[in-house]
Amino acid sequence: MDAQFGPARGIGGFSYFKINPAYSDTVGYAAGNKVPLASSTNNYSRRKQLAASDIQNIVSGAITSRALPKDANGLYYVLTASDVGETSGFCTHYCGWHTSSTIGGTDIRFAFVGNPHRCPSACERQTVSPNGGSGADTMASIMMHEASEAVTDPDLNAWYDSSGNESADQCAWKFGPVTGRLGHGAYNQTFGTYNWLIQMEWENSRGGRLRQNPGRQVSDGAARRSDSSPRPAYTIHATKSF
Repeated sequence: MDAQFGPARGIGGFSYFKINPAYSDTVGYAAGNKVPLASSTNNYSRRKQLAASDIQNIVSGAITSRALPKDANGLYYVLTASDVGETSGFCTHYCGWHTSSTIGGTDIRFAFVGNPHRCPSACERQTVSPNGGSGADTMASIMMHEASEAVTDPDLNAWYDSSGNESADQCAWKFGPVTGRLGHGAYNQTFGTYNWLIQMEWENSRGGRLRQNPGRQVSDGAARRSDSSPRPAYTIHATKSF
């Protein structure tokens, strides 16, 4: 999480995430930075098949037990192991989602990101990744997608286009030029000392996609790598916008 969201080397300090203030609602402008707050773990308290309501209950449990701080400016991620499914459309309709709900009297924003190893053909762009774990690396891209949308459309009533697509939907699964060969650890972003293959984001002020660290665009490769399932079953991360 620190590698992705830390103030010194995470997305908040790079142009990738700083485009978000270009998205506004009737009140003001979206935040353009995000930093990690805390993490908590959960071992199958909701078993191995999660409904959407279970995701909220996992977040609520982490907050009410004080495993995580309650923060109205936060985004709480529920990340699952590869043996955990989600029944409302994971792997068939989406790879992650975000929403908000009142928890303990506070408007809390949270997101679900499932482990792509459950359905690599649907939720992984490459199965050999820059950091040696394709499931976790792919989750990072999906987390970035949800982070941008949670900032620009936190309560599902702020920025979206005439078709109902949010900011990150404009460039979903589009990566632009990459360094290396897709399927063999290609990357298009470097945050600090880590390389990532992260989808592009729509730059609203210019009406185009923003990308960083351009490289050579090449064809997909066939090499595949098997990674062990992460443990525990659910990991809950809290980040903060400002």
